[in-house]
Amino acid sequence: MEKVSLKPNSTALLEEKVLDWDSVQKSFDQSFGTEIYSSWLKHISLVKEFNDHVILGVKTRFFRDWITSRYADKILSVIKKHKLSINRIEFKIEPENSSYNKSIINNVNLGQVSEIKNSALNYNRLNPALNFNNFIVGKSNNLSFLSAKKICAQLSRYNPLFIYGGVGLGKTHLLNSIGLELSQKNKVMFISAERFMYQFIKSIKKNEMVNFKDFFRKANVFIIDDIQFIRGKEGLQEEFFHTFNTLFDQSAQIVISSDRPPNKLDRVQDRIKSRLSGGLVVDIGAPDYELKLSILRKKILDYQNSFKESPDLQEEVIDYLAKNSNSNIRELIGIFNRVVAFGKMSKKSLTVSDCKIILKDIYNTSKVVSIDKIQNVTSNFFSISLAEMLSPRRSRPLARPRQMAMYLAKKLTSRSLPEIGRKFSNRDHTTVIHAVKTIDKLIESNDEMRKNVEELKSLILSD
Repeated sequence: MEKVSLKPNSTALLEEKVLDWDSVQKSFDQSFGTEIYSSWLKHISLVKEFNDHVILGVKTRFFRDWITSRYADKILSVIKKHKLSINRIEFKIEPENSSYNKSIINNVNLGQVSEIKNSALNYNRLNPALNFNNFIVGKSNNLSFLSAKKICAQLSRYNPLFIYGGVGLGKTHLLNSIGLELSQKNKVMFISAERFMYQFIKSIKKNEMVNFKDFFRKANVFIIDDIQFIRGKEGLQEEFFHTFNTLFDQSAQIVISSDRPPNKLDRVQDRIKSRLSGGLVVDIGAPDYELKLSILRKKILDYQNSFKESPDLQEEVIDYLAKNSNSNIRELIGIFNRVVAFGKMSKKSLTVSDCKIILKDIYNTSKVVSIDKIQNVTSNFFSISLAEMLSPRRSRPLARPRQMAMYLAKKLTSRSLPEIGRKFSNRDHTTVIHAVKTIDKLIESNDEMRKNVEELKSLILSD
């Protein structure tokens, strides 16, 4: 009887260098998108290729675990398009080299990032000066204040608590107050989203992701500020999602702030937006006259307590500042400090007329103006409808007024470029930048354009 060899077919194990790895990488970029590709797949190397499987190289154990748990099936399907016989992939951890993960580090200055401490309490940057006692409450922030106090009295009553509002309205103050209130009896982690990213990157570079996960997931109160910072950062969003889920499953209280509500967080995974919307969502609005007046009176008391003297502000001056300041609380406090400083230097009690001169650079160019008003005035000025100006059409009679309105929105309001873009039918911030640069150039070279802009500005700023 003829003997049958039980040895595997050695031919199948012979290396067949038929894969064009550069082409495979291009397919990864197209299939996964630039963000995922740059963060996780760009530096995967082809270690060894067989007829039915390939061995791929990654830099760390964390990378291997992350990629295999999230992208392995799709990676295999992409590779099979280049070589049909491949039915399995394996990952091998290769030594780190000088080009380690440049796509993820993305020019972040890691020297500025502190090491992760053993205890969350040692890392917190809670400011004792930002507490509930000195948070001035008004109609615009009353609901957010009451919600914050409620979760301090009863953890997980609202989970997560999501607070959103514009720049300088007190979100960070409120989050800090929650952290201070709960830090005596709880393990509190208070961190900005930007700092969370820095620690994430640091941990990847040092191969300390286990420590990173333990560090953030042991807190029973997790407070993260400015969550909009994770927009477009796919790897960071993945880690935040799993951190959020772990903490939530542990009944930890989660508090988050943003400059917009969850459903308006563009370039953020839908599953994250769903989680953020699952608790209590409250906003902090722009302060009204009464709240600004209360803030100014509190600043006067603080000044008296600190310097043991009165800032010597007349009632009509206080009223003028409250009525004419912009909607940003931070700006209001800056205006107060400027007026008091001028009063002390001139050694006199300032009048409203004095304040108008002192603040002319602010009130003449930063008068409370809404983007809606700018859009309406501009469309009327050029005899076109608002719908036409905001439409996608790019004809000169519509595009130029649209650019002028964007330019004036940037110059006359404190709104960010993304905020302005959203007010113009959700256009990208780069469109706003282009509009501002275009009008700036035209103002320098075209007298008629310069006159039109000045006339529009006068109409917008008129009462």
